[in-house]
Amino acid sequence: MKLVLVLLLMAPVLISCTARLLPIDCSEIHSTDNRRPSGEYTIAHNGFRPPVQVHCDMESVGGGWTVFQRRIDGSLNFYRPWDQYRSGFGSAAGEYWLGLENIRRLTRQRWYELLVIMEDFEGNKAFARYSSFSVGAEQFGYTLRVSGFTDGGAGDALSYHSGMKFSTFDKDQDTWPKNCAKSFNGAFWYKACHFANPNGAYRWGADDTHYAVGVEWNQWKGNNYSLKAISMMIRRVQ
Repeated sequence: MKLVLVLLLMAPVLISCTARLLPIDCSEIHSTDNRRPSGEYTIAHNGFRPPVQVHCDMESVGGGWTVFQRRIDGSLNFYRPWDQYRSGFGSAAGEYWLGLENIRRLTRQRWYELLVIMEDFEGNKAFARYSSFSVGAEQFGYTLRVSGFTDGGAGDALSYHSGMKFSTFDKDQDTWPKNCAKSFNGAFWYKACHFANPNGAYRWGADDTHYAVGVEWNQWKGNNYSLKAISMMIRRVQ
């Protein structure tokens, strides 16, 4: 009985010790062994947080990217309420959203850059890169801060959204009189309303039957072309 009690009391300590052995992000995994392939890995925020599964991109622009948003085939519904965008949903093996709180924890104490990679239904690819990316605390609406754009053919659709709080259909924090998330079938750091809608409705290429509701990056394909794939990922700046 005493042994069981001791083990129960030690459980939080053992969990914390295990978390400390896990990498903080994909940058750390890549720096330890740059031969590791892209795929699913377990990380622990700041070495102490509960572990989470992420997809690591070990190939694009030098590798070591922690993916926090991934659309590849439309298999997952992204039109979801605030609590799910806060905590995250989906699977790192497929489509997923890491969660606003997880993204905030990752970017809270370190400097991160952002890479957005996208593909159309014709097989063309492009990217946008930003030298600084962070997400604020929930009490401030998980405000987006992004700057330092470098063009990889996609154009800059995200700077317009910098400084905005995150909005969902049940938590409207944009500057538009109506609800951007409801009107454009998504959830994002909307302003009034968007040049980027990566969490919009998954559609198949050019389609103007419903304006700007798809998975879109305006500066590349306009507001009536829904992308085949898009991933948003961050990497620690050394």
